Amino acid sequence: MCRWRHCSRCRHFTIRVDDFAMLKPFLTTAAVLLFGHAAQAMDIGTTIDVPCPFGDCKAGISLSYLGSYDIPTGFTENGVEVGGLSGIEFDPSNGRYVSISDDRSEKAPARFYNLDIDVGASGLKGVTILDHVTLKDKDGQPFAIKKVDGESIRLGRDGIYWTSEGDGKALLPPFVRIASRDGGFMREFALPAGFAPTADKSTGIRDNLAFEGLAFLPGGDLIVGTESALYQDGPTTTLTGGSLARLIRYDVATGEQKAQYVYPISPIPQAPSTATGWNDFGLSEIMALDDRRLLSIERGYAQGVGSSIVISMFDLDGATDVSNIPSLAKTDQRIVPVRKTQVMDLRALGLEPDNIEGITFGKAKDGTDVLILVADNNFNPTQKTQFFAFKVIRRPA
Repeated sequence: MCRWRHCSRCRHFTIRVDDFAMLKPFLTTAAVLLFGHAAQAMDIGTTIDVPCPFGDCKAGISLSYLGSYDIPTGFTENGVEVGGLSGIEFDPSNGRYVSISDDRSEKAPARFYNLDIDVGASGLKGVTILDHVTLKDKDGQPFAIKKVDGESIRLGRDGIYWTSEGDGKALLPPFVRIASRDGGFMREFALPAGFAPTADKSTGIRDNLAFEGLAFLPGGDLIVGTESALYQDGPTTTLTGGSLARLIRYDVATGEQKAQYVYPISPIPQAPSTATGWNDFGLSEIMALDDRRLLSIERGYAQGVGSSIVISMFDLDGATDVSNIPSLAKTDQRIVPVRKTQVMDLRALGLEPDNIEGITFGKAKDGTDVLILVADNNFNPTQKTQFFAFKVIRRPA
């Protein structure tokens, strides 16, 4: 999309969506507390420890900071500008990484990059852009300008799984597709009812707030997350209120949905520097830990202040299947959203994050288990393609 240690336990809320306003004071207070602490610079080796999320010590996660690496906007690989990195995935077959660009075929045809990341127990030393692969449309040709918006990428047994946000203004639906290693189209998953954009904005995705997150559960199912609420599900985030995103659970073999869940996005954590400034906050990526627990990135920006990047753990267990609820804002059914609890806030840790949109677990050449984050620079000269690395000390198995 253009443009701390550590957490208190999060309650398992059972809500009606029209009661969501009741959550606002809690969520807003939490945001104030998080940003009320003075941030200090984070040193290499600093540990972030969440020993018992949701009160479950078997789900504990512990990370150690390994550093950051930046690629300036304007850097090119084989004549193609590198930027817009919105998703990243480790490839265990070769120890390298793939990262998708959200370039809408404007700088160059839609594509993903192959990367080599020099990281180990001693720190993050560098990132090399090896090459890029052009993604193909159903006709076997590169995507036309503004006909795609790649956002997330994961590796499956049968190919490369990736998402496009579509284009709400042009009424272009979002999608989940599988591509071959050379970028060729293989198949597309079914889009559930209610997600396609509509001209009157009564239902469907909001422009630039669609399929941002993608995660494989170890059992084989695929989870896809929207960045913010569908039109029929309520408002987007504000400084005083959160938003309700949907998570689609897909059967990979059939490409059909199995369930949907509600992910509660927190209110915008910081105001812009001026009364007329712009700010936002949304769900930019997800990644599985096990068959019920996942990590999420909630990412936002406040004009004149900077980016907010909050990584949380969330739990699907006990969440209501809302696939048969057309509107979360107009239902009397009681809904249990996924539970979530914070793992870390990069700004509160003393880091200076840019527009972080990608996350993956990887393994360094020295055998170190690592967590890698990547930022989308929006091809903006004032931003950068930024990587963060953390050593994984402990995580849910």
